[in-house]
Amino acid sequence: MLRLGTLILLVVLTGCSQQRQPESPDPALRHAAALRDAGDFKGADAVLQAALGSPKLAAADYREMERQDDLLRRIKMDYSLSREHLFHGLSNSVRNLTPQEFEGWVRSGRFDGREIDGEMRFVGTSQNNLFFRNPELRERRMGGRNDVPEQKGRLLLSQAIKKAAREQHTPCVLPHYLLCSLSVIADKSAAPPGELIRAWLPVPRYYPYQNQIKLIASSPPMQKLAPENSPIRSAYFEQTARSGQPTIFSVAYSYARYGVYFDMDPSQVKPADLSDPVLKKFTSESPHVVFTPEIKELSARLAGAETNPYVVAKALYDWIGANIKYSYAREYSTLTNLSDYCLRNHYGDCGQEAMLFIALCRSRNIPARWQTGWDLYPGYHDIHDWTEIYLAPYGWVPVDPWAGLFATQYCPSLTPAQRSELHDFYFGGLDCYRMAANGDHSQTLDPPKQGLRSDDVDFQRGELEWGQHDIYFDDYSYTMNVQEFGCPPFAADQILSFPKLVNQLSRQTDPVSAFLWQQLSSDEQSILLNPDATGAGLERAQQAVIRGLNKVITLGEPCIFDSQRFQGIVLRPQTVQLLESHPGGIELSRLNRLLLEDAYSTELTRSEP
Repeated sequence: MLRLGTLILLVVLTGCSQQRQPESPDPALRHAAALRDAGDFKGADAVLQAALGSPKLAAADYREMERQDDLLRRIKMDYSLSREHLFHGLSNSVRNLTPQEFEGWVRSGRFDGREIDGEMRFVGTSQNNLFFRNPELRERRMGGRNDVPEQKGRLLLSQAIKKAAREQHTPCVLPHYLLCSLSVIADKSAAPPGELIRAWLPVPRYYPYQNQIKLIASSPPMQKLAPENSPIRSAYFEQTARSGQPTIFSVAYSYARYGVYFDMDPSQVKPADLSDPVLKKFTSESPHVVFTPEIKELSARLAGAETNPYVVAKALYDWIGANIKYSYAREYSTLTNLSDYCLRNHYGDCGQEAMLFIALCRSRNIPARWQTGWDLYPGYHDIHDWTEIYLAPYGWVPVDPWAGLFATQYCPSLTPAQRSELHDFYFGGLDCYRMAANGDHSQTLDPPKQGLRSDDVDFQRGELEWGQHDIYFDDYSYTMNVQEFGCPPFAADQILSFPKLVNQLSRQTDPVSAFLWQQLSSDEQSILLNPDATGAGLERAQQAVIRGLNKVITLGEPCIFDSQRFQGIVLRPQTVQLLESHPGGIELSRLNRLLLEDAYSTELTRSEP
């Protein structure tokens, strides 16, 4: 989910817990940390800058001091609101808010705030977090997002997945085909002109329920693609920064994503075999998964005398759903222990909730691991984190703690029974609108970054650097565009005769080609009318044709069949059968593909019957 700004929660208002960085043995680092804790960021920066100027400083200490100095900047970015700015924003979103009520909220600790260089500052997401943490204010909210369609839509989708899994006796059902285009744009001032910018963009990794992964296009040409089973799968790029211009990296890929539902019998679940080193690893402590006294006490209390892993894990999941509030997060690179932060504050974003669930499960010897990427539910595209746990004999099953508490606490349009049903689905179930790039947290990119990571826990928005200098989130932006299909989208390797197809489209030699030509933008038409035989020109032309083909098979597009348009074209029996059923939705998308394959029987490969 959305993370805005960066911080380390060191000094907070009443009602919020503290989380400190580990103490350093270096006197300068300890002094700087003490000043930072006291809110004297200018003083801390001066101490670090003086130490960085010492000729006797060891390389490792130099890097650590640079990291701590950068941490000051990241923290200040997250605390972007003054008292006046926060009140002004809330005045436009909370009906009948008075200064007296606002000041009472400040005193009671409803906002994450701290003193920085003599001024009280508040986290930039404080306005939205107020409503997440205080649902009773929902009736006073002005201009909030209408998420009733999402609430009802997610319920209907979960019911369809569960029904199909039970009928087909398999956990992976109802495949959806997604084509995603991720662009990461470094600002024109992100790196000095002439410097090489290195970029890593997330791409889907293989799972039984996420497969048929195809890389469609990239710009500039991709330098390296991590293996399909990488725990942090990336496409790696290099590009030289040019004066006064942004540096753009993009990758497009398609994949099949299945809905998942494990119809488990708790009585059949057995403890995991921890002689398996892979399973043992995921019951151990790791960054942000620390068995603090509070973690151990809570997991022991919730488990009681129960030893069945399913029952214990479900109790942990249910507790999070009922007791943790959602809250937009501060940047993970500034927090030392996400699971502890979430438990102490009783709020967190999807990643912090996931990390808390992982820590609780592992403390009970239930293997649990991170799974993250994007939630691509229609109308709602955002970075997202969830988990998997290992339950023998079923294997690794998905669990989404955020979705559980969303159902329990943030779906007022659903009945109590429906909220419970949706909550229970996401323990062992997952919808088909996910892109998972990561199978573990705090992993190393391939090739490794030379400098700091912008996010050293997760990998969803991309990572950039020049030299050993991290390009942080304030120096680049990202966009994700998604198309959904009821069948696999077209790709370059499925065009058998590209010159012939381009000739038919550009000359509009038949009614279907004339129709497709109108689906292309003027720029795409210009590319095909003025072909460039070079490698880059050929790729641009291929992408223009592929975009035109995929546009008409996108989910939601109308049927392309017209008796005059398809006059003289021989349709396969399977096409005729599907056409006569007057399909909609996913089947209509598949019909449109079959019609195109029949119209261009020698130019396009044919789908399997």
